[in-house]
Amino acid sequence: MSSPLVHAIQDRLRGAGYSDLPTPFKVAGVEFAFTGAMHGRDGRALDLVLLVDTTTGDFGDRDGGRVRQRVEALSRALDVTGSRYLVTVILAGAVLAEGVEALSETCRVLLVESIALDDQDKPADETAERQLDDRIRVLMPLRLPVPIADAQDGSGSAIEQLVHALPAGTNKSLVNAVIAASSAGELAVTDAAALVINGAFQSEPGGE
Repeated sequence: MSSPLVHAIQDRLRGAGYSDLPTPFKVAGVEFAFTGAMHGRDGRALDLVLLVDTTTGDFGDRDGGRVRQRVEALSRALDVTGSRYLVTVILAGAVLAEGVEALSETCRVLLVESIALDDQDKPADETAERQLDDRIRVLMPLRLPVPIADAQDGSGSAIEQLVHALPAGTNKSLVNAVIAASSAGELAVTDAAALVINGAFQSEPGGE
């Protein structure tokens, strides 16, 4: 049974748009067992998140060497299938005694140590919520304020200042589309920019 900390991490990631993968799962005909596995969607569809529960120690999760071997084997299997998944391993609980540095050469590694939880395995207060979010920030959607076009004095948020600093002829539709899509990840930004650019070409009169 997973620890309350793992439940809290999974619940937070579900709220950010991640879905659970059944475990164990197979890649290239090889079965892999982890405490938990999740994948993103939309702009984060290539994110594969693996949860390692160093508190309960299931699947040998207190042994850094065994964890590293399992993740390396999964990485090789993904390469064989031509997968483009970006693997992130979340170590939930105590720091592993060995193998973490080598593990970080294979995938992205995040450490979530103990945080205050209530009896429903949720962060006990706003401080605990921020602690959890800070430790998995790289997996969370980027939240940006709506740009204010009238910011003229160099004040305001970073986005407002960026919009103000753009050349006068910058396509506002492109800027607004890119900023709006940025919360969904890099792929969403690329798609939004492509749509605006393609629309501009289609609206121009025919050439020769």
